Amino acid sequence: MPYIQSGLIIPVKLKSKLYKAAALLFLLLAVGIAGFHFISGMDFIDALYMTVITISTVGFGEVKPLSPHGRLFTIFLIFISVIVLGYVVTVLTEYVVEGELFKNLKYRKVQKKIQQFKNHTIVCGYGRNGKQAVSKLLQYDKKVVVVENNDQAIAELDKEQIPYVKGDATKDEVLRQAGLKNAAHLITTLPSDADNLFVVLSARQQNMNLNIVSRASDDATDRKLRIAGANNIIMPDKIGGDHMASLIVTPDIVEFVDKLSVNADNTPYIKEILIDDLPGEFLSKSIRDLDLRRKTGCLIIGYKTPDNRYLINPDPDIKMEPHAKLIVLGNAAQIKKLNQMFKTL
Repeated sequence: MPYIQSGLIIPVKLKSKLYKAAALLFLLLAVGIAGFHFISGMDFIDALYMTVITISTVGFGEVKPLSPHGRLFTIFLIFISVIVLGYVVTVLTEYVVEGELFKNLKYRKVQKKIQQFKNHTIVCGYGRNGKQAVSKLLQYDKKVVVVENNDQAIAELDKEQIPYVKGDATKDEVLRQAGLKNAAHLITTLPSDADNLFVVLSARQQNMNLNIVSRASDDATDRKLRIAGANNIIMPDKIGGDHMASLIVTPDIVEFVDKLSVNADNTPYIKEILIDDLPGEFLSKSIRDLDLRRKTGCLIIGYKTPDNRYLINPDPDIKMEPHAKLIVLGNAAQIKKLNQMFKTL
């Protein structure tokens, strides 16, 4: 199992060897300084100098002539240093050859990049639901950071070049490494409802403005997750069963809605537009004044009022208000025109 600390991932066995090598090197220096001080009467600086040149075998001259006991101690120190330095070199070579050094450099580079993210989405867990969430977010060019602790999933994230933090999502420090303070959204898809509850509670305490979506398996967990701070709770099993039944009751409608989610150039997309993101000239104007159908080809199919009421197929004379949202339907090319029309989107 890898070990995470200060942005580094080091296997526990190798980490133990590195600590042991560092301890032996420190002990060797301490023995050398103490020996030259007590046997040859040198002060700290001279003793340190003699120890270093003896261990490194650079061949510089002695600070002062050594007594027979001092020479015997020097011989002893040389033999011991050969053994200790041999072990240190072996451990460092193993560290480099196994690729841990380059992995850690790469990981630290990714961590630095993550800390620069703003308004990104943190996805806790890279199982089936987590993968689907990440895939969808990337389709919409959203910045994503995955928190995962499984080695196989980490290898897949590395292969896909998706930014990640390796660790337990229920730990506050791990969430902080994922840039929680600057994140806009968090999705937790852990298999355990208890773990999801803990993640929601921890995340909400650290970022009060975070939009949190949590997975749940049990109906009883829904209320607890909302109290903890989740904005939305998704129950995959319940949704799956409902979807299968809908394919029997209203198959054409379900199939049409499903097509809205497929990623293809000519496939319709549904996009939401926050009125606050529009240029100031459009505030207080009507939907008709936008004239999106003629300018971009997109259709306005819904309007969410500031008090969270949804209006389907809204009247074109409805005035746009601050904090309201437009729900727009269009294909990839039309959505691109929409983004070009409103460069702030």
